Amino acid sequence: MTPRYQQLLSQLRTAFPAPVSDPVHDGYVVFSLLRALDQVDALKSQAPLLGKSVTPDYGAATEAELPAAATPLEQVIPQLVACLSGMLVTGHPRSQINVVAHPSIASIVGVVLPSMYNPNLCSDESGQNFSAAEVRVAAIVSRLVGYNPARSGGLFTFGGSGTLLYGMKIGLEKSQPGTLEQGYRGQGVILCSEHSHYACLSAAGWLGIGQENVVRVKTGWDNAVDLAALEQAARTAIGRGQKIAAIVATLGTTDAFGIDDLAAIHALRERLVVDCGLDYRPHLHADAVIGWAWSVFRDYDFAANPLGFRGRTVRSLAALALGIAPLALADSLGVDFHKTGFAPYISSLFLVRERDDFRTLVRARSTMPYIYHTGQYHPGMYTLETSRSATGVMAALANLLLLGKEGYRVLLGHAVEMAELLRELIAARPELTVVNDQNSGPVTLFRAYPRGVNTFSIKQLERSDPAFRDQLREHNALNKRIYQRVMSEALAGRGVAIGFTESCRQTDYGEPISALRSYVLSPFAEEGQMPQVVDRVLSALAEEVVR
Repeated sequence: MTPRYQQLLSQLRTAFPAPVSDPVHDGYVVFSLLRALDQVDALKSQAPLLGKSVTPDYGAATEAELPAAATPLEQVIPQLVACLSGMLVTGHPRSQINVVAHPSIASIVGVVLPSMYNPNLCSDESGQNFSAAEVRVAAIVSRLVGYNPARSGGLFTFGGSGTLLYGMKIGLEKSQPGTLEQGYRGQGVILCSEHSHYACLSAAGWLGIGQENVVRVKTGWDNAVDLAALEQAARTAIGRGQKIAAIVATLGTTDAFGIDDLAAIHALRERLVVDCGLDYRPHLHADAVIGWAWSVFRDYDFAANPLGFRGRTVRSLAALALGIAPLALADSLGVDFHKTGFAPYISSLFLVRERDDFRTLVRARSTMPYIYHTGQYHPGMYTLETSRSATGVMAALANLLLLGKEGYRVLLGHAVEMAELLRELIAARPELTVVNDQNSGPVTLFRAYPRGVNTFSIKQLERSDPAFRDQLREHNALNKRIYQRVMSEALAGRGVAIGFTESCRQTDYGEPISALRSYVLSPFAEEGQMPQVVDRVLSALAEEVVR
């Protein structure tokens, strides 16, 4: 009699893709995926979310237990699909909440293939051609931003925070050699703008540098770091005997799309080395996880404008291209394909201009006796991760091949064109004003005011005059209520889902300025949909005024 475990094993084998050619079972795998997609399709509507808005039941979730026996795949799929209910569809043209990409079909296929065969990018022993794909993507992006692929190097990591962590860690090793083996000796400092991503604080904390040793330098009203203040902060730190582990330049802030002057920061770094007699060169990391993609416009002929963008769009794209152009001056940079690269989470590339910088992170081979015996490519010897999936690599490669430079120009140019159209509509309404009017890009921050408020002068007064503190707070609260109304309508299937920020920046007297936010990235956004944003905001404003 056949043992029960073998009977069950035979059944369980059908739940896995066949390791050898089996057209019948391969058809079952495809059919299972199609069944899941059919059930997802049933959740779709004209609203920018799947199914209906739901509140996750965390209490019930904590009661979950492992089933006593295996569950048929046909019963598992509906439970998996149910997790999508109530989720915002980021690719929907009426979803303009945040910098979240709508993944292309190619990038989804890129995720599925390595998921089936589970390569580990710690080494080409297990990664094979997936490892070569990582080198290939790093070379493509290196050329795009101006690095020399013969000297540069890259690796995919766990998000934009991971790229910052790697940049800071290399900088820490440069400023305090031997930290990897002997431990952190204190006196390290990170310099960045006040609008840099909070991941700077996270990375500094995890590295042991400490969040209190992150100096967040003030910015101008263009949301770029104040260069004079940055130089003063650097000289003050050096004067105190501190080591600058890294200077982080932000090329595309999350809220306003502010772009730091990387060329000027690089010149400052070089000047500090000479003036202060430093025995190391502070590491310069470009946090370009959002802005990197506009490198495709570095060699675009804006005068001829072959893609036929509108005049305002051309001007905005040209400004972005100029701001991103100095990327090659950075010692390292971060790239998020899951943001402006139209790939699924997580697809983040950390690039170094000189691949020898990775040598600062290499561990002794004697500590890893059971791997790295064959092959040529062993990034696991210096990566934080021992296990690295190839899904991000393949998603990125898929889109680079699918879209090419022109495809990226079309998608990113379209996003900027939609944002410019929205800004025109906002400018036409006296109750509304754009907050990040000195920045270009796909994001628009704007505020609504009660009728009778002079929106031509109120921004400057709220920013600089403490006498307007109370009015600022009232207007902050008003805009938050407007956001809540608009979002509530969107979750009910009406209107447009937009974002909100509690503090897109601070006033000269230390108060936060909140703003409504439209982030247009969907390839399906169209000109006729932009007025809906303004209409919904004005409707919510009117309801708040009579409330």
